[in-house]
Amino acid sequence: MNEPTVHHAQAVEVHHPTPLAPVQYAAPLVPVQLGSIPAVASVVLPDGRVVTGYAIEPAKPEPVATKPAVSRTAVNIALGGIGFGAVCGGLVLLTTFIAALAALIHQLIILAAVIFGGWIAVQVFSASGHSGGNTFNIRKAVFKRNHFNG
Repeated sequence: MNEPTVHHAQAVEVHHPTPLAPVQYAAPLVPVQLGSIPAVASVVLPDGRVVTGYAIEPAKPEPVATKPAVSRTAVNIALGGIGFGAVCGGLVLLTTFIAALAALIHQLIILAAVIFGGWIAVQVFSASGHSGGNTFNIRKAVFKRNHFNG
């Protein structure tokens, strides 16, 4: 039952990769400003090889202009309302002043009418009474050649 297992040796083939010959070409020179040379980075691969090269920073997107939380139109309307509210007190005082001035002018007109009317009444009623002076009664008057004979 338990017989020993016999293993037959098989030929093992080992594959070795053929190395690629390095390509010799002149790399184009890129003008670099002094002080702006990036740092050299080395990476160790899992198989033990070391890869060295320049670290490339990812391109940064341009900053997007942030929109204000409140629109400019709303701010302008609010400022207009505040300005109108500040002016309203002055407008109320101005209208009150105009109303008081109109009432004063109205009272002065009434006062002038009373005084002037009283003066006219005194003149009218004093003419019928005798207050002195000369009274002439003309009964038969003759006008000849623009000459009065009385």
